[in-house]
Amino acid sequence: MKKSSHLIDLSLLKTHPDFRAVFVARFLSILALGMLVVAVPVQIQQLTHSSWQVGLSVTLAGGGMFIGLLLGGVLADRYPRKRLILFARSTCGIGFVGLACNALLPAPSLTAIYLLALWDGFFGAIGVTALLAATPALVGRENLMQAGAITMLTVRFGSILSPAVGGLMIASGGVVWNYALAALGTLLTLLPLLRLPALPPPPQPREHPLRALAGGFSFLLASPLVGSAALIGALITLASAVRVLYPALAPHWLVAPAQIGLMYAAVPAGAAIGALTSGQLKTAARPGQLMLITALLAFIALALFSLMPQFWLALLCLVAFGWLSAINSLLQYAMIQSLTPDALLGRVNGLWTAQNVTGDALGAALLGGMGSLLLPQQAATVFGAAAALVAVVMLLTLRGLRRYRQPAATLS
Repeated sequence: MKKSSHLIDLSLLKTHPDFRAVFVARFLSILALGMLVVAVPVQIQQLTHSSWQVGLSVTLAGGGMFIGLLLGGVLADRYPRKRLILFARSTCGIGFVGLACNALLPAPSLTAIYLLALWDGFFGAIGVTALLAATPALVGRENLMQAGAITMLTVRFGSILSPAVGGLMIASGGVVWNYALAALGTLLTLLPLLRLPALPPPPQPREHPLRALAGGFSFLLASPLVGSAALIGALITLASAVRVLYPALAPHWLVAPAQIGLMYAAVPAGAAIGALTSGQLKTAARPGQLMLITALLAFIALALFSLMPQFWLALLCLVAFGWLSAINSLLQYAMIQSLTPDALLGRVNGLWTAQNVTGDALGAALLGGMGSLLLPQQAATVFGAAAALVAVVMLLTLRGLRRYRQPAATLS
């Protein structure tokens, strides 16, 4: 038998051509979206000189994504998932073309940018839920941990690379080139995705979309394992919003403004390390117990972060938080994907992903409010300590999750 390694196993890209096609498409999509992440705020700032209106575009895109995740989950359980993925990517591409055409006008329309941000957030989310629901069929449920690690690594590296390229493109040719390249990149993602099988959902009764969505929510509440994993994910996402305190915390260590960027890079760097070193996660006998422990340790690292006397120690705490969060997210992903019936995969994945959107926004608002009432160091420490206390309570009370053992076939 092949000896297990701590490093990520990339063999799925060789043995599963359909997953390889998704991998290529996802990487191209991340590069394309990275162009927009930079271009849309820059263009709105140039047009309005208003940070509030820049934030409004992000809010609209997030709102569109939230609605798209919920609706996309219902659609992914009703219609062939390949068709939904191709439809969503094509529709997003049309939005990118619209942004490029708008940028070419002598007086670009701010309203059009807002509407297209909402458009792309909505349809992009539909594609995300369909792809998540299709993954178990593409790789087999026994390979979900490995597939999740490869996906996480792709997203992390792509998210680091693409904004840098986007910034260079704006400097050399303006935002029009960013939008045009985003549209071209989205078109190219369709080529590998066309080779996917139809990926039909299992037969199920037709019902009102809201009732169907309620069925997915009921499953989360009724399943002690899947529901608990989603709950931990919500708490991790809530804690990740600590980044809103970075600018206020920087003077505590007397660092230059340029070094603030290191704090923003520390958590993604830790997450990339977590994905790279996730090779043995699939052999964890008790993934639920490990999920609870990594959540507790992540929150402890967060509570200690702002108490560190030196800046490099604070960065190490953030890297540790990113690493532990990544391990936790991979365990969540594998458990939710493997224990959810295929007929509910779209809705459950939509709800699970939607909590990331709402959890991040709620965490940012909560930490921002605490930062106005307490010193920034106190706000970060109190928040991390409170999250750690909640994790201790979950560790003691979620017995089903703590005692869950992976099936023997998964461990082999």
